[in-house]
Amino acid sequence: MASEEELFANIDALLEEEPQLPPPAERARLREAAGITQARLATALKSTVQTVKNYENGRSEPKSPRLEAYQRLLRAWAAKYPAPGPEGFALGRWAAEQKRDAQTEAGPGRPVPERAAALEQRPARPAAAEEAEAAPEPPARPAPRPATSSRRPAAKKAAKPAVDPRFPHGPLAVLDGDGSAYGVDGIVLDCPATTVVELVEWALREAGLGAPKLHRHGKDSDPLIVLTAAAAAKLGLPERLEDRRGLRLEENHPVVKQILKAKWQLTQRGFGPWARIYRKAQGAQRQCVQLAILPWDALDTRSWPGVADMDPAAIAQVLGLYAQRVATPRGSTAVSGLELMTALRPPTRPVRDEETGNWVSGHNPGSLGTEPMDPAPPEGQIEHPAVFKLGWKGGFLHEEAYQWVRDIDTLTYEECSLPYAVGLDLNTAFLASAARLTVGLSAPDHFVAPKFNPKIPGSWLVDLSHIELDPRLPSPFTPTGERPTGPAWYQTHTVAYAQELGHNVEILEAYLRRETGAYLDPWHDRLKTAYVDTLADMGVTKDLTDPEFLAAMERHKDVDPVLTAVLAAIKGTIKGGIGKLFENPQGKGHKDGEPWPAMMRPTWRPDIRAAVISKARVNMHRKLANMAKMTGMFPLAVLSDCVVYPAPSANPLDFLPYSESGKPQPGAFRLGPTPGLAKLEGVQDMAWAVDLMEKGFNPGRHIKGGDAVLEDGE
Repeated sequence: MASEEELFANIDALLEEEPQLPPPAERARLREAAGITQARLATALKSTVQTVKNYENGRSEPKSPRLEAYQRLLRAWAAKYPAPGPEGFALGRWAAEQKRDAQTEAGPGRPVPERAAALEQRPARPAAAEEAEAAPEPPARPAPRPATSSRRPAAKKAAKPAVDPRFPHGPLAVLDGDGSAYGVDGIVLDCPATTVVELVEWALREAGLGAPKLHRHGKDSDPLIVLTAAAAAKLGLPERLEDRRGLRLEENHPVVKQILKAKWQLTQRGFGPWARIYRKAQGAQRQCVQLAILPWDALDTRSWPGVADMDPAAIAQVLGLYAQRVATPRGSTAVSGLELMTALRPPTRPVRDEETGNWVSGHNPGSLGTEPMDPAPPEGQIEHPAVFKLGWKGGFLHEEAYQWVRDIDTLTYEECSLPYAVGLDLNTAFLASAARLTVGLSAPDHFVAPKFNPKIPGSWLVDLSHIELDPRLPSPFTPTGERPTGPAWYQTHTVAYAQELGHNVEILEAYLRRETGAYLDPWHDRLKTAYVDTLADMGVTKDLTDPEFLAAMERHKDVDPVLTAVLAAIKGTIKGGIGKLFENPQGKGHKDGEPWPAMMRPTWRPDIRAAVISKARVNMHRKLANMAKMTGMFPLAVLSDCVVYPAPSANPLDFLPYSESGKPQPGAFRLGPTPGLAKLEGVQDMAWAVDLMEKGFNPGRHIKGGDAVLEDGE
């Protein structure tokens, strides 16, 4: 039993303790007495209106260093605006004690905070003004780019998007190990969660995070919480994933058990770098949170250069700008590119049931629907169950990007004598080819010896081996640039180009689709705008002259690391989104004829990918042929959307075709920042290029000075 002395000592200790802050209701009274809005206070504390509201209703308490700043402010207000009666006496004593303690810590002569004094002097505002100021502002665009020409006016800024009141704090937040969640536009939220379950519930109920749907029949974007290494460790997650193949936590991990015990669910992908945690939706209210775990390489360096090494506020700025211009990330940029297609062309819409009069879910015209579709035999692969079951031996569509090197024997002495090899790269060539591209939306039908129609998307069996073209140019009909050797399957655009060149095409068989549409149009339009706007923020605008454009491109990556990362992510979204349309089985254990996860998606559409690539390759060949006609120049090599020319100087302005008035000639390569136009990829010595060609290497892969790895979708 405790002694009387011990009990009195404990009571004295309690009496000596002073609260860190006055009661929540008094905090609100003091702010109102000073005539300061919650929005104004949130700005001063570098926080949000919702966080200030939480302070004033007792739902949360500030943490250091925001705690000390809030203490100083309330201390000054309490001294100036004491409450009447005994409560006012107690609070005045609290303010005096706090002031004495602060001066003791700071030493003699330290003034009471200047910020508090400045806020005190601000006059009271009417209620209407307070309500207007309390409204959260939308995410801000980056700082204005530097002017690239003194004679050109500054670029006009795009209007900020309207803020959805359901998501006042933007689409996402980056959580650090101290419980601070950094959002867009400098927002910092207090996150009290110490477990993944608490984090999910906080994100859905208190954080005010999410984004409105991109299409009226679509779905709102779920909150995205990005976990730094410190945050992941605090929540009980390991520093790295032991399962390097499956990239997921083992099912018996305590965090996974905790999630399932709380009646939350994980997708089939499990708890990996991009984990989705959800419960069944309640009516129209979704219950789903997306996590991105940085120490598990959620943001790969190729698509998000330098982002993983940024501080949380900068990461939030990068991802927030990407979310504003593209979409809230749902995984890798490839996954996000595919998800964006569905978000802009939702598979369903509400329709009225004629019998019952009720609204039910129905097909949304122009979309790919909700069910996966078997490919035509030549459009698939032998691994696909439908193709394997047929025992198909009729050959497959082979529409891929160029990987062509010119025969060294066709080089002339004059070409070899030129000093430079200059690489030109087409901006987002696959995005450009997706514009106004008609693709099939229904299942394929088989036809024997049909008449060719360039307006019908599909696959055509035809012999193009009789067509002779200049050997100094790649064949437009094969990815290798070699002449076809007999009948083969081609996508519509490839056959149409043979017809455009003046050759008769006799179709042997075809798999065609009756229902068609420009499925990729909204995807193209959104990504084109994102790409052009981001380049413009980096100083590369559409109104630049060609010399100004080359100069701006030379320095654009040095303008802002945030914009550099966003631009790379946009390009990764384009590449990966197209590539995901034909995703192969993963893992060594797969057997031909067995289904795999990717092929079960409605967006597994190898025919659409083939259409994009076929059109891009045809567009490239058309430019190559026009360049030969206009300038007499022939390429050394082509790698996807990069072409290498022998050149008299390192400046492409010296060999690209221009009219007498100085305007670029249409039909050939033209410089500019929009999709389909060209930029300088790199310059090397001509002797260097010839040496690579003699060794069987493609100069386009190395013209930049490193390795330009070929990927689907660029």
